Amino acid sequence: MYIILYMKADYEPWWKFEGWEAFIQTKETFETKEQFEQALQRKLTHFRSAYQHEASKDGGYWAFWSEDESFYCEACDDDAQVYHGIMAFEEHS
Repeated sequence: MYIILYMKADYEPWWKFEGWEAFIQTKETFETKEQFEQALQRKLTHFRSAYQHEASKDGGYWAFWSEDESFYCEACDDDAQVYHGIMAFEEHS
Protein backbone atom coordinates (compact mmCIF):
# COMPACT_ATOMS: atom_id res chain seq x y z
CA MET A 1 0.00 0.00 0.00
CA TYR A 2 1.20 3.51 -0.84
CA ILE A 3 0.47 6.49 1.38
CA ILE A 4 0.51 10.28 1.03
CA LEU A 5 0.18 12.33 4.21
CA TYR A 6 -0.40 16.06 4.38
CA MET A 7 0.50 17.76 7.64
CA LYS A 8 0.46 21.38 8.75
CA ALA A 9 2.84 22.33 11.57
CA ASP A 10 5.51 24.78 12.67
CA TYR A 11 8.30 22.48 11.44
CA GLU A 12 9.18 20.55 8.31
CA PRO A 13 7.69 17.04 8.02
CA TRP A 14 11.00 15.14 8.12
CA TRP A 15 11.58 16.11 11.74
CA LYS A 16 8.65 13.99 12.99
CA PHE A 17 8.85 15.43 16.50
CA GLU A 18 6.97 13.60 19.24
CA GLY A 19 3.25 13.87 18.60
CA TRP A 20 3.69 14.77 14.92
CA GLU A 21 0.73 12.58 14.01
CA ALA A 22 -1.63 15.16 15.57
CA PHE A 23 -0.71 17.57 12.76
CA ILE A 24 -1.85 15.24 9.95
CA GLN A 25 -4.56 16.93 7.91
CA THR A 26 -5.19 14.21 5.31
CA LYS A 27 -4.13 10.63 4.61
CA GLU A 28 -4.55 9.11 1.17
CA THR A 29 -3.89 5.45 0.40
CA PHE A 30 -3.31 3.83 -2.98
CA GLU A 31 -3.16 0.21 -4.05
CA THR A 32 -0.93 0.71 -7.07
CA LYS A 33 2.32 2.57 -7.53
CA GLU A 34 0.95 4.25 -10.65
CA GLN A 35 -2.06 5.73 -8.80
CA PHE A 36 0.24 6.83 -5.99
CA GLU A 37 2.74 8.55 -8.29
CA GLN A 38 0.00 10.34 -10.24
CA ALA A 39 -1.64 11.60 -7.04
CA LEU A 40 1.71 12.69 -5.61
CA GLN A 41 2.56 14.69 -8.73
CA ARG A 42 -0.86 16.39 -8.66
CA LYS A 43 -0.42 17.27 -4.98
CA LEU A 44 3.13 18.61 -5.44
CA THR A 45 2.03 20.69 -8.44
CA HIS A 46 -0.81 22.16 -6.37
CA PHE A 47 1.44 23.06 -3.44
CA ARG A 48 4.13 24.48 -5.73
CA SER A 49 1.58 26.85 -7.24
CA ALA A 50 0.16 27.85 -3.84
CA TYR A 51 3.38 28.52 -1.86
CA GLN A 52 6.50 30.55 -2.59
CA HIS A 53 9.06 28.25 -0.97
CA GLU A 54 9.83 24.54 -1.13
CA ALA A 55 12.34 22.20 0.47
CA SER A 56 12.61 18.42 0.23
CA LYS A 57 14.50 15.63 1.90
CA ASP A 58 15.22 11.97 1.22
CA GLY A 59 12.90 11.79 -1.81
CA GLY A 60 9.77 11.32 0.30
CA TYR A 61 9.35 14.56 2.24
CA TRP A 62 8.41 18.02 0.98
CA ALA A 63 7.78 21.24 2.88
CA PHE A 64 6.03 24.28 1.43
CA TRP A 65 5.62 27.71 2.98
CA SER A 66 5.02 31.40 2.39
CA GLU A 67 6.68 34.15 4.40
CA ASP A 68 3.33 35.70 5.28
CA GLU A 69 1.93 32.56 6.93
CA SER A 70 3.13 32.54 10.52
CA PHE A 71 1.75 32.72 14.05
CA TYR A 72 2.91 34.01 17.40
CA CYS A 73 4.48 31.24 19.49
CA GLU A 74 4.11 32.05 23.19
CA ALA A 75 6.58 29.35 24.25
CA CYS A 76 9.32 30.78 22.03
CA ASP A 77 8.23 34.43 22.39
CA ASP A 78 8.56 34.93 18.64
CA ASP A 79 6.78 34.32 15.35
CA ALA A 80 6.83 30.74 14.04
CA GLN A 81 6.57 29.74 10.38
CA VAL A 82 3.72 27.49 9.24
CA TYR A 83 4.85 24.59 7.04
CA HIS A 84 2.69 22.47 4.77
CA GLY A 85 4.32 19.06 4.70
CA ILE A 86 3.89 16.15 2.33
CA MET A 87 5.12 12.67 3.20
CA ALA A 88 4.97 9.94 0.58
CA PHE A 89 5.95 6.34 1.22
CA GLU A 90 5.21 2.67 0.72
CA GLU A 91 3.89 0.93 3.81
CA HIS A 92 5.08 -2.64 4.26
CA SER A 93 2.91 -5.03 6.25
